[in-house]
Amino acid sequence: MSITGQNIKLVNLSVHHAAVVLTIAALLDYLMGDPWNWLHPVQIMGWGIAHYTPIVLKRVEPPIALRAAGIVLAIGLISLSGLVGWLIVRSASFIHPWFSMAIESILLASCFAGRSLRNAAEDVLHPLSQGDLLTARSKLSLYVGRDTDDLSEPEILRAVLETVTENATDGVMAPMFWAIVGALLPIGSVPIALAYKASSTLDSMVGYREAPYTDLGWCSARLEDLLTWLPCRLTVLSLSLLSGRPRHIWKLCQRDAPNDPSPNAGWSECAYAATLDVQVGGTNCYRGIVKQKPLLGDPIRPITSEAIDQAMGLTRSNFLIWLAIGIACIFLL
Repeated sequence: MSITGQNIKLVNLSVHHAAVVLTIAALLDYLMGDPWNWLHPVQIMGWGIAHYTPIVLKRVEPPIALRAAGIVLAIGLISLSGLVGWLIVRSASFIHPWFSMAIESILLASCFAGRSLRNAAEDVLHPLSQGDLLTARSKLSLYVGRDTDDLSEPEILRAVLETVTENATDGVMAPMFWAIVGALLPIGSVPIALAYKASSTLDSMVGYREAPYTDLGWCSARLEDLLTWLPCRLTVLSLSLLSGRPRHIWKLCQRDAPNDPSPNAGWSECAYAATLDVQVGGTNCYRGIVKQKPLLGDPIRPITSEAIDQAMGLTRSNFLIWLAIGIACIFLL
């Protein structure tokens, strides 16, 4: 075989490899999610953040110094996560191509949270369907930051829907977007997806406007907003097309989403609310402090378990469409 023929064969193998890894990872997330007692990359990221943060908060006081420490944390963890992912995949490739494919698929599947989101919702909805408000409130407290002790059934349903629809973007669609981007680059899906996952983890742990994370988490919050901005708008676009009412969805999102302080969460929640003809937002309580969240969408229908299930179905359909588009791009570009 000529050198040119060998090069073409290597390119074809690389293309097939990237597409297969993306497909297997999506299938693993659908079938298994995150198995209990398995070490998860997010756990390791969380341990690093949890050890770094108290040391900095104890020793650093000036706001500008805290911001500098936050920049080191954000850039350092995101870069390290991507680098470690690349090293693991690279090392596995020296052992055997099949072994490398298996490792890549498992690592990439850990970046998707589709199954985990569904399991979390069902964990709350099951006792709620049996009229067990106490258990439903207790289960809900594991997944949301708001106070749940006195929530009524409609408020529990709203909280579940808001959690499912907000996290659909940063937990499912954005990781898929960055996995596709990575698959189209020589570096591969895993390092890019893990780097995004690090950004999302940082935002969830330190990306708050309230003390003591106001300055330390500033960079983490801004980076996550930036990295999620495009996937979020693409999610809204694909949801609006799935709904069959794209102009209606975009009109409601442009009306309501900018009222949310988050540049992405409001758009994600509003797109689902508009598609389902429900309204989210309203009064929430955090550690005894009442906060008013902007109202998103129109209250044409009440929020029900069926509406939540429909929202999760939309996420799954969206995910599969993006997967198909990603595989097509891998073969065509």
